[in-house]
Amino acid sequence: MTPLSSHPGRHMVEGSIRVFLAEALFPLTALITTAFLTRRLGPEGYGLLVLAATLVVSVEVSINSLFSRAAIKFVGDAEDWRPIGSAIARLHLIVSGSAAGLLVLLSVPLAQLLNEPALAGYLRLFALDIPLASLAHAYRSVLVGSGRFAQGALMSAGRWIARLLLIVLLVELGLSVSGAILGSIGASLVELTIGQRYVRLSLFHHPPVSAPPLFWRYVLPLFLSALSLSCYNRLDLFALKVLGGTTVQAGMYGAAQNLSLLPGLFAISFSPLLLATLSRLLRDGRASLAREISRHAMRAVLGLLPVAAMIAGTAHEIVRFFFGTTFLPAAQLLGMLIFGAVGLVMISVAIAIVTAAGKPRWALILTGPLVPLAVIGHLVLIPRFGALGASIVTTVLAGLGALVAMLAVYRLWQIVPPTITLGRSVLVSGLAYTLGVLWPVAGFLVLLKLLVISSVVLLAFLVLGELTKSERALVASILPWRTVPAPHPQ
Repeated sequence: MTPLSSHPGRHMVEGSIRVFLAEALFPLTALITTAFLTRRLGPEGYGLLVLAATLVVSVEVSINSLFSRAAIKFVGDAEDWRPIGSAIARLHLIVSGSAAGLLVLLSVPLAQLLNEPALAGYLRLFALDIPLASLAHAYRSVLVGSGRFAQGALMSAGRWIARLLLIVLLVELGLSVSGAILGSIGASLVELTIGQRYVRLSLFHHPPVSAPPLFWRYVLPLFLSALSLSCYNRLDLFALKVLGGTTVQAGMYGAAQNLSLLPGLFAISFSPLLLATLSRLLRDGRASLAREISRHAMRAVLGLLPVAAMIAGTAHEIVRFFFGTTFLPAAQLLGMLIFGAVGLVMISVAIAIVTAAGKPRWALILTGPLVPLAVIGHLVLIPRFGALGASIVTTVLAGLGALVAMLAVYRLWQIVPPTITLGRSVLVSGLAYTLGVLWPVAGFLVLLKLLVISSVVLLAFLVLGELTKSERALVASILPWRTVPAPHPQ
């Protein structure tokens, strides 16, 4: 039996699959939404929307990051999660409401900084989304921390479906950029409504319930770490604009970023569940199993390299299919950014491991240098190479950060991803990239092409012996269409 076949490992894998499928609606609906918006709004209108959304999402991610990892860990450790859950939700509401008010006040200066006066009105409208999205995230953190992964996945699924439907409806009604923003706000309200059904927390309990003192020892370093990652993920777009890029170039870069979401989706669905699982194992004194599950988690990240290679090899066809020929310059950027996204997944997994092990300051050490190094890199490369320079800086630093993250986990627990897995992933990545480049298609055939190459990647891993018999049995037993008993684990 492998560690992933144990009860905690199986529960984590099952939860990861549910959350992944729910979060997979995000890139699917985001691609459909982006294809719709790029055609309805054009490069300039879409560029304004990207700038407004990036600013607001940066604020939301920063607030969520302030409490998210600490919330998952402490909810998982608690016998009764309701008191700590109520305290966390209240903190989310207070901080997010304050941030929304501050964004309204700063909307004009920010619009002037980016040389886009129309941006101010959009930012004021989008500020309404901040408290709704933040409170919904608090509810989802409580669900994940308490092990109710399926309900958390349902919240995400409801959000992404509602976002697509509302944005298309409101933009078609003639509301343009404002309609897209209102659709996002409506999606957050839908997610919050679903969360309230499963997590009935007292936001205004008297006397108020406070978080335990140890909670705050985790909050600051984890918040600063997540804030660094959030700034890093969006710094390239704003650096490009501030250093002379046009709104059209910002729209191109934003389109490439949207297409590089798939690896990040794995981090979103897997890292919180990994943190919750490891926290429970360490609480119960099962450190050996926690180390083995961590090793397999890093191994899974290496398995994303062929996916990135497939997308890089098919970048021109993907961009043409979803956004049209106007956005073809985004293909080169996508080919770079997709590998940087994999590096960031490894960093996210390492942060979950060190946090569960009681080393929250290590998370800040891993991510803190990224922003200052990126600023230097963007100042040097963007004036020379434009958007391509921004993508190079983002990708190279993410790769270096992933290497440092693996070294940190090795220092902590003396575990590293298997070398043989790295070799197999590189080999299969070469195959996936070659197929992507040498097999030209057009139109809807690009979807078939991606499906075929993905099947080839999976088959190659099976032939090379990457998946053990027990792992294949575990996956087969989880699939909803299974009709026969899974093989006995080895």
